[in-house]
Amino acid sequence: MANLADRIQGRTPVGISASLGRLIAAGELAAGDRLPTVRELAADLGVSPATVSQAWRALAAAGLIESHGRNGSFVRKVAAPERSTFSQPHSDGSGLPGLDLSRGTPDPQLLPGLGRALSRVSERAETSAYMELPVIPELVGVLSDSWPYTVESITIVNGALDAISRSIEQVARFGDRVVVENPGFPPFFDLLRRLGLEAVPVHVDERGIVPESFEAALRMSPSLVILQPRALNPTGASMTSERAETLAGMIGDDTPFAHVMVVEDDHSGDITASPDVSLGSWIPDRVLHVRSYSKSHGPDLRIAALGGTASHINAIEARRMLGPGWTSRMLQTILYDLLTSSESIAEVSDARRVYFSRQRALTEALREFGMDVRQADGINTWIPVDDEQGAILQLAARGIRVAGGTPFFAAESDEAYIRVTAGAISGDVSAVARALAAAASAEPVGTPALTTRWA
Repeated sequence: MANLADRIQGRTPVGISASLGRLIAAGELAAGDRLPTVRELAADLGVSPATVSQAWRALAAAGLIESHGRNGSFVRKVAAPERSTFSQPHSDGSGLPGLDLSRGTPDPQLLPGLGRALSRVSERAETSAYMELPVIPELVGVLSDSWPYTVESITIVNGALDAISRSIEQVARFGDRVVVENPGFPPFFDLLRRLGLEAVPVHVDERGIVPESFEAALRMSPSLVILQPRALNPTGASMTSERAETLAGMIGDDTPFAHVMVVEDDHSGDITASPDVSLGSWIPDRVLHVRSYSKSHGPDLRIAALGGTASHINAIEARRMLGPGWTSRMLQTILYDLLTSSESIAEVSDARRVYFSRQRALTEALREFGMDVRQADGINTWIPVDDEQGAILQLAARGIRVAGGTPFFAAESDEAYIRVTAGAISGDVSAVARALAAAASAEPVGTPALTTRWA
């Protein structure tokens, strides 16, 4: 086994355990093979013994290797999985093959086809004008008809984060406090820090922001609330109409908090199973509502709709004229086609049903392995674990990549979670659930091997 180090890609615990897991799965390390000691492999790899020790513990927890005391560690006898058909590069450059459930991105196979829209775009698109309206009128009409409340004005910007950033800059000042969901979307936290704003975390449950936590946050005099009304990233929670009405009432025009603005990020609306809901139904003058089409229609479209009062939207459009000017009307024309074409509408509707089915299948499978989880909305699922890093390492050894929960917390938490992109699971969900349940607890669940072919 002198050349084992040459076959290990990556020098992190995740990279080492994933490489060993692949070698075992491929049969290049056979059952009964003796592994080098932790110190020997650490010296060969040029890493600390602690790094290799973490990888060894993950492999043992995954049931792939076992210790025979002073005789050393050996590869366990396990059923070899079929060769994976899913491969995505690992962030440490190890090229981790297996099932990547860490990205929080849509399944490319479930996005509507662009061919028809592209073939028709030349019939409508205008590429030679500077002084036309920033949003094509027919797209405004379609968006207005589908908006969750009556809105004065709608514009188009370059994706959800562009919309969120411009909205915050319009309504908040340096040093202001901003209410954010906890857990929530990490780029929001980064954006607030960059703008000199203070995040005020509030708890969330399966129906959105918890009113008691919101009430406590309001006592800190925030100027703004940022929330995700549906498929909250990372938990998959969707706000109910009753919860939205309660929150809106707490900052209504007849309260001491009538100055508080709200920015809503509806990033997955068209592929969620929950009804469209917005605080704008009760306080329309103080809501900037964002609807992104990246997850439902294609990330590279880089397009989102932003609605609010005419004064707010006019100010945002005026500021954009000193930068990008407007979002390409060609892209707007493509989006209009996708939102009105019967074929594209059917494809997005099918994707919504598939994501719902995948979430339900994973939830039911996890419950069979003793995990008390609720079904999430959208594409992500939030899973409690005993130890975050241990779970990530153990899953990496099995060829499954997930996102750690720590970055999603706006404040320190004693609880440990992983975020799993359930929308990417199109293979044997039972095998995935078994691995997730084993990684979530201190003791592995069931048999250690995954014998599925990922699709």
